[in-house]
Amino acid sequence: MVKINGENVDIAQGTVLSKYLEDSGYKKERLAVEINGDIIPKKNYDNTILCDGDKVEIVSFVGGG
Repeated sequence: MVKINGENVDIAQGTVLSKYLEDSGYKKERLAVEINGDIIPKKNYDNTILCDGDKVEIVSFVGGG
């Protein structure tokens, strides 16, 4: 179980962050992701594995004026 934006989410063991984001409909270009208090650089999304007990915060940026 992983906590994502305050909600418990049951994900498959070995799920890669980039795959989770894609499957959940997030646009990687407009995100910031923090796992267990550490900001994850976009270049590391493809090799970051979500583990049981992780606390993930995903923030989407929106433009406007």
